[in-house]
Amino acid sequence: MTFSMPSTSPVFDEKHIQEPVPPVKMHPTNPVVSSAEFVLEQTNIVKINDDAVKKATQYILKQVSSEPYTPRTWRTHPLHICPPEPYDPDDILTGACLNWIFLISSLNFSFWSEKEGQLDRYGIEWRTSWSSEATTVHTGYWSLVAALNRALEEGIPIIDPRFYSSETLCPDSLIAHVFRAAPQSAESMPLFNERLAIMREVGTILCNSEFGGSYLGFLQAFQGRYDNQGTALDLVQFVTDSFPSFRDDRMFNGRRVYFWKRPQILVAETWAAFYPENPYTPHPIFPGLDGARISALTMFADYRVPQILHHLRILTYPPSLKHELCTGTQLRAGSREEMSLRAASIVAVERMRSEMMRCGSGWEASCVLIDFYLWDLAKKLQGGEECLEGIETEHILPVHRTRSIWY
Repeated sequence: MTFSMPSTSPVFDEKHIQEPVPPVKMHPTNPVVSSAEFVLEQTNIVKINDDAVKKATQYILKQVSSEPYTPRTWRTHPLHICPPEPYDPDDILTGACLNWIFLISSLNFSFWSEKEGQLDRYGIEWRTSWSSEATTVHTGYWSLVAALNRALEEGIPIIDPRFYSSETLCPDSLIAHVFRAAPQSAESMPLFNERLAIMREVGTILCNSEFGGSYLGFLQAFQGRYDNQGTALDLVQFVTDSFPSFRDDRMFNGRRVYFWKRPQILVAETWAAFYPENPYTPHPIFPGLDGARISALTMFADYRVPQILHHLRILTYPPSLKHELCTGTQLRAGSREEMSLRAASIVAVERMRSEMMRCGSGWEASCVLIDFYLWDLAKKLQGGEECLEGIETEHILPVHRTRSIWY
């Protein structure tokens, strides 16, 4: 399809309170929150500055009051494929947008470079936007997006699960071609073999089950299972139950803890991409009485958001951790330092959300939107497009280096 510019996870405990009439069913809570609180306390490495939480929250609220930041902001990113409106599951672009979101979220991990800031780091040369003929070299997360967009423009149906699950239709060499680096790059795509294995796994699951070979079919199966009343957190659970490569959990100090970066961002991206222009219109993916209940999701624990949280003085690090970051020491996945960074980020953004609710701001108080805003801000600061004024900051430290499929 060629594109032009587009117009073993837990089962949640469900408790019920008996009221006179009618009985009230309590919603399941997100185990990522309690996991993060546990890890933060047990590791006792990264600390949260609650005074800085309040100041940063006020700063962000001031910024979004002058520059509105809503779920619809998702549609403004120049490399995004936007679905048609109103929602039409039979429109070919609807299915394509969903498959595109699903594959990106499946592969959305480990983009930090050993050559950070250098011209020969891994990057993808492609258009600056769908509507532009000018090209640039996209790095980091945007290199993944640009690679898939470039393949679609070249007529490679790379986002079709029936295609990328098949080693016959889509051999390893073709996937390597899709992710080929820009001429000046001295690096190849990080964790390429792991990404290849994940493409085969998730594609096969979508094709060899009741999901009908597409993410749209997966969502229809989800809506059927929940009688169209499923929420964002229900969909996260459905994703982790269905795809082993999305199960971002591990044992820590005798307890299984959950971070769920990629399953939550898959659901959040789906929610934002199809967020209706009229916010009072039912969301087409979450049409139930409760809607998406997006506030039940946490931020997405990666390496970019901790960087900006430290810059805003919300996270404080001991000298030993600062030294490891500044010297480029790799932190092993599952190490106390790495888990403390991820856990502290989750708890800190939860506290920011609580502070927004306390202030009674008109901005939707969800950790998803806070994360989206912070991630965009971090990328703008990295690119020199923006500097923070009117708030105390720390020197920006390098991101923590952990090679992992989880973020």
